[in-house]
Amino acid sequence: MSRLNLSRRSLLKAGAAGLAAAALPMGLARAQSPIVLGAVYVGPRDDFGWNQAHATAMEILKTVPGVTVIEEENVPETDAVSQSMESMINLDGANLILATSFGYYSPFVVELAKKYPDVQFRHAAPLWKEGDPANAGSYFCYLNQGHYVDGVAAGLSSPTGKLGFVAAKPIPSVLSNINSFLLGAKKTNPNATVQVIFTGEWSMPVREAEATNALIDAGCDVITCHVDGPKVVVETAEGRGVKTCGHNASQAPLAPNGFITGAEYKWSTIYAMYADLLAKGEPLPNFVAGGYHNDMLQNSPYGAGATPEAIAAADAAIADLKAKKPIYVGPLKDNAGNVVIEGEMDNYDPVLDGMNYLLEGVVGSIT
Repeated sequence: MSRLNLSRRSLLKAGAAGLAAAALPMGLARAQSPIVLGAVYVGPRDDFGWNQAHATAMEILKTVPGVTVIEEENVPETDAVSQSMESMINLDGANLILATSFGYYSPFVVELAKKYPDVQFRHAAPLWKEGDPANAGSYFCYLNQGHYVDGVAAGLSSPTGKLGFVAAKPIPSVLSNINSFLLGAKKTNPNATVQVIFTGEWSMPVREAEATNALIDAGCDVITCHVDGPKVVVETAEGRGVKTCGHNASQAPLAPNGFITGAEYKWSTIYAMYADLLAKGEPLPNFVAGGYHNDMLQNSPYGAGATPEAIAAADAAIADLKAKKPIYVGPLKDNAGNVVIEGEMDNYDPVLDGMNYLLEGVVGSIT
């Protein structure tokens, strides 16, 4: 992801300007020309996670006059996604393809963008770089900000300060969520720790249940995660009387007793901008990213697991992030004792996109 370091700041600035100018979903006017959005999901659209977050945003766009939404779920990160996207273009007339899984970009989106220069392709991960097709691009929400807020609330909702994190793979975006969750927890409970278990897969329900149980057996009394569908993690913890924080979409209905809050994408802000620009015949930005400051994140409504003190602190943390107050303020060491951050880091600093460590206070290893 560090490939974007050279141009990330200018792209972020341009993306933020575009979002500010674009109408939000309920304010979109009737499209001046037909807009057909083709959305491809790697899993089921009702997974209480990554895919559902995108599908929920699509439901909003379906209400906009002049916009047609075509969706296909359970499409693997193989040549099958090329076939799905081509079908949307050739049979449904899609003029914007939204490829929502990490592994869809290269080579599939890149190759089809070259083959269909009149179709716009946008991919939900920060992988587009200068030199890639001009009709392709990336969009991304920095969900680590939401996990920081989760940590703030968890630190005040945990009797022991021992928090657990079920993670898929030790890539930078996952490590950023873990480390941000820790820093949020330490803001409200300086003695808090986060124990992490990596499952090795984005969706592996059996391993996710095993990891959740192992963390609870180790004494963790709040569990969160970064996997595609957090349903198993949240339900397993709820079944054992342990509190949870959510990821990707709202899992509140799955944990009526122990849900605290959750980090949620707000893809509708970006999708509405795309539809609005297409309707005006204006070009789409190649890169759009953001967080709370430009309405691209939200936290799930507080559940029964959140204490009043936790709610107040989390609300204050959200206000700080909207004001761009930094999460990473050094000196910070990794859990091997090396100084990895010396000073204050902007929340969108490209250096953070290359994160390859777990901070001091995280129990676990990326190797």
